[in-house]
Amino acid sequence: MTSDPATNDNLRGAALMMLSMALFTMNDVFMKSLAGEVPLYQILFIRNGVVTLAFLALAYRSGALLRGLSRRDLMLATVRGAAEVATAYFFLTALFNMPLANVTAVLQSAPLMVMVAAAIFLKEPIGWRRILAVVAGFSGVLLIIRPGPEGFNLYALYVLISVVCITVRDITTRKLSREAPALLVSAITSAMVCLCFGATGIGSDWIALTPRSGGLIAGAALVVMGAYLASVQAMRLGEVSFVSPFRYTALIWALILGFVVFGDWPTDLTLIGAAVVVGSGLFSFYRELQVKRAARVPSMR
Repeated sequence: MTSDPATNDNLRGAALMMLSMALFTMNDVFMKSLAGEVPLYQILFIRNGVVTLAFLALAYRSGALLRGLSRRDLMLATVRGAAEVATAYFFLTALFNMPLANVTAVLQSAPLMVMVAAAIFLKEPIGWRRILAVVAGFSGVLLIIRPGPEGFNLYALYVLISVVCITVRDITTRKLSREAPALLVSAITSAMVCLCFGATGIGSDWIALTPRSGGLIAGAALVVMGAYLASVQAMRLGEVSFVSPFRYTALIWALILGFVVFGDWPTDLTLIGAAVVVGSGLFSFYRELQVKRAARVPSMR
């Protein structure tokens, strides 16, 4: 560690972001391992029920539960929760039917989509270099999903839909006021996932959990809570432009765990496409950092 507090915070933030990506990927492994064994609605009802209770307890302990949300923030939190419900359905359905690394690689285009949406709906500035990076990034996505009679399937479309849902979720999150407690917003989001999927399971068969399936769901709940807390703390400790690029370490974990656990390894075209997507995202973060630094430099005229 250096003696510069800002540098130390950035390094801690980067380490926490990498930890959160590892935990999120482990959650995906646990969930994918349950495919065909337990219905999706049952998995999410149980997992998010546990996560919701934990977040509510933390929100109560921190005082966030008593402070509550303004009417505007409550509406935005509800929209955010609806976007997360759609994300859970499309992403996990795709994950159950596609290799882990392929799904994760397409998901890495989400920051690029969020950047475009922020420029359109939040009027955040975006230069021509970053526009070219977005075009390159989505060209990489096309290499991964290969829209054609041989490479493309319905579940690849599901991943793309989940990216759109993530964009809606993140743009809505940006519109929340600074006073909105993150723990309470997360609890509302998790509760909506729990209740919506629980409702879809009414009248359907619920499977008796085995020690294996119960353990996988418990593991998923535990790691996803750790992932959320680590990612929030990472963004609070470090600068966004420094910490955010470490999200792409999720792809490394997906490659390793996908091969070790499921025996999947992407094709060369998929790897090239993933490299293009990640490279485009990293360049976008680099340009954002340059623009912010230039804005802080006083004019010499």
